[in-house]
Amino acid sequence: MPEVHDNILAMIGNTPMVRINRMDTGACELFLKLESQNPGGSIKDRIGLSMISAAEREGQIQPGGTLIEATAGNTGLGLALVAAQKGYRMLLVIPDKMSQDKIFHLKALGAEVVMTRSDVGKGHPDYYQDIAERLAAETPNSFYVNQFANPANPLAHETTTGPEIWEQMQGRLDHVVCGVGSGGTITGLGRFFRDKAPGVQMVLADPAGSVLAEAVKTGTPAEEVGSWLVEGIGEDFIPPNCDLSLVSDAITVTDKQAFNAARDLLAMEGILAGSSSGTLLAAALEFCRRQSEPKRVVSFVC
Repeated sequence: MPEVHDNILAMIGNTPMVRINRMDTGACELFLKLESQNPGGSIKDRIGLSMISAAEREGQIQPGGTLIEATAGNTGLGLALVAAQKGYRMLLVIPDKMSQDKIFHLKALGAEVVMTRSDVGKGHPDYYQDIAERLAAETPNSFYVNQFANPANPLAHETTTGPEIWEQMQGRLDHVVCGVGSGGTITGLGRFFRDKAPGVQMVLADPAGSVLAEAVKTGTPAEEVGSWLVEGIGEDFIPPNCDLSLVSDAITVTDKQAFNAARDLLAMEGILAGSSSGTLLAAALEFCRRQSEPKRVVSFVC
């Protein structure tokens, strides 16, 4: 029987792995790690706990303090969950394309939400990261979490997600397909497998319009930034936490491909997932179908 946990934060991690059975994976076996089974509903619970715990250890946040973050996806939910349990005020700056159900969820957890534009880039006064940094400078007893440069972000995946995958796959793994929002997942996993199993290769799944796939393929980010509807992944810059030298290949996925893949995943495999997971799945399926030899591939329901 499953153990009884002392609190909800103890349930973060140790998520299940499931094999894809009814979708066309070519010569490969494809497995999805169900990060949606974390208590806050996403992989970002891991970094929420890791970054707040690190800030506490290092004396960067005091009791009753305010945590401030810019988030376009689920990091806000992970942070809000942990902040509520630990008694911190949570202030989140969110681009206006984030889904309404997530905003309701954040407010129900007690987070304060500042909405801003999603059609401006880094350096613009209305850019969500710039606003969060400015609010942190203006707010006493506050800590700017900054998932994009916080070392506790990739460390969470290097020390928990990676070892879990390796154990679940019983050491038989060839590729991991991953997206980039802050870069923490792909960097943390890349570091773990570089040291534990150098033969395991990281593959980037990137929304069409993001600059990252071009950076993997040529070493230089795309000059023109597009727009995409998928939430939480794809970037208009390379985050400090994103080490693309650990990535061997990149696949670009359109919004249509991502949304269709997410719908197919529910209809065919019974797994409910969002748009970023659809991007990862579409890329993973394309990668699998390209292979002429059997490979074991892992991706995520983020």
